[in-house]
Amino acid sequence: MDATDAAALWEANADAWTRLSRAGYDIYRDQVNTPAFLAMLPPVDGLDGLDVGCGEGSNTRQLARRGARMRGLDIAPTFIRHARQIEQAEPLGIDFQVGDGMALPFAGDSFDFVTAFMSLMDMPDQGRALQEACRVLRPGGFLQFSILHPCFVPPHRKVLRETDGSARAIEVAGYFDEMDGDVETWWFSSLPHEQREQVAPFRIARFHRTLSSWVETICQAGLVIQHFGEPCASVETAQAFPIVADTRVAGIFLHVRAVKPKAPFL
Repeated sequence: MDATDAAALWEANADAWTRLSRAGYDIYRDQVNTPAFLAMLPPVDGLDGLDVGCGEGSNTRQLARRGARMRGLDIAPTFIRHARQIEQAEPLGIDFQVGDGMALPFAGDSFDFVTAFMSLMDMPDQGRALQEACRVLRPGGFLQFSILHPCFVPPHRKVLRETDGSARAIEVAGYFDEMDGDVETWWFSSLPHEQREQVAPFRIARFHRTLSSWVETICQAGLVIQHFGEPCASVETAQAFPIVADTRVAGIFLHVRAVKPKAPFL
């Protein structure tokens, strides 16, 4: 699958994704993934930042609230339209624009940091996207991104449950079967079944890579890995939102922070 086809899928998802996520149905994002990402993030107050694959702008706005001067970029025009609408209603000084993460429309050395919340894994050429992030970073700047955990969310993942419905183990398979655009369909897990009859499922292109492939690609892009994060729900969060309790058995997300060296390697 090429970038045009992948972009078309996201454009088709954008309206429903925006409406449902803003209604609170993206519980894995709101209760586990984004809070852990922000907890791992270095201070960004006063820095120039770029959010690649910003979607409808929810996470970009959280970065702006931390004092960063933000730009948000997404390949789906409908996502950018929704992001601009909320920015107009509640200004945080964010410039949202349509663009491709694999061909960033910015000069080199333009940003102090780049973020990508669950977006790099959806790009056909992840190596090119990482190279572009490195290119637009100033020396010493960092890229922080989140993806589905390659080890625990390979092509096949199934939660094995006790008789009371609690998560007992995670069954995984196909880890070494790298994917190049297989289309998967799903809803947010918390979306009630009666609403699923009224909205089509999301159609997402998967580009699964092994953990070693990700590490190699990051290093080949010229970045130095600084930190890994594997978030899981706290006991309290799992009790309040049982749907995310499986993250306490095996991770769903992997967070990576990598730095552009101040001087090139010899």
